[in-house]
Amino acid sequence: MLEGVNLDLLSLSDYPDIPEIVEDGETFFENALKKARVVSEFTGEVVLADDSGLEVDFLGGKPGVFSSRYSGPDATDELNNEELLRELEGVPMDERGASFVCALVLYRPDGTFNSFEGRWQGKIGYKPIGTEGFGYDPVFIVPEIGVTVAELSPDVKNKISHRAKAFSKLKKELANKA
Repeated sequence: MLEGVNLDLLSLSDYPDIPEIVEDGETFFENALKKARVVSEFTGEVVLADDSGLEVDFLGGKPGVFSSRYSGPDATDELNNEELLRELEGVPMDERGASFVCALVLYRPDGTFNSFEGRWQGKIGYKPIGTEGFGYDPVFIVPEIGVTVAELSPDVKNKISHRAKAFSKLKKELANKA
């Protein structure tokens, strides 16, 4: 997603001693900011962190920051999708609006940061369809295309997703600073 940006990138695997970070924010932005701040303070580096998930309109924004653990402490993608579909049972398609959300935070050791958000509007289908991707991809329908995210190739997904939108904003910011 950062193709074309002239940066030297490292990953968390380059810093095996980073402490575990509890994602206890109420928003994707709060979780991304906390992760970026903790890692930057630990490493002394500029850090890019994200937090992402699914918000369903009918459910008042749930699963939200609990997207990866929606079905409980032993959550799996399949169990999360089952729980979501159970909660939406009987809800008509025109009330099944949802958004994938990605919050990125670029944090500097001096405590300053930029944040970028990407949203991908869609609908939650009635059953899982497709084998690509992960998480809620099999139940998230992209209305403009009429297929689930799990039916899209990774290349297509990486061009139109919530992450792609957030990273596009980040890349513009980085280009303006160059």
